[in-house]
Amino acid sequence: MAVVRRKNRVAPPPEKCPLTECLSIIGGAWTPNIIWYLSVQPRRFSELKNDLGSISPKVLTERLKRLEADGVVLREVKPTSPPTVEYSLTELGNELKPAIEAIVNVGHRLKALKQQ
Repeated sequence: MAVVRRKNRVAPPPEKCPLTECLSIIGGAWTPNIIWYLSVQPRRFSELKNDLGSISPKVLTERLKRLEADGVVLREVKPTSPPTVEYSLTELGNELKPAIEAIVNVGHRLKALKQQ
């Protein structure tokens, strides 16, 4: 007996899917980690590099530039000698914090299940 294929009854969104839009920002390697560290306080490049451990400077630079272009991260040059650059979350970036925290919470639960 053949299985009848069901038709999709969910109408596609009128524009680009909001879930796809959000995941295109936070779905990249290292991106959730960068948002996680910036959610506590602004950080300088070297501080983020130390926080993330094995990330290369090139990849960190690329991710920060992409997050800045997406409006998630603010890059601020401080008038010090020598000049320093500080990264912080924008208002939009702060709205991503609950999503990142939820992912972390599920990650803790999955880790605990694997240890049983």
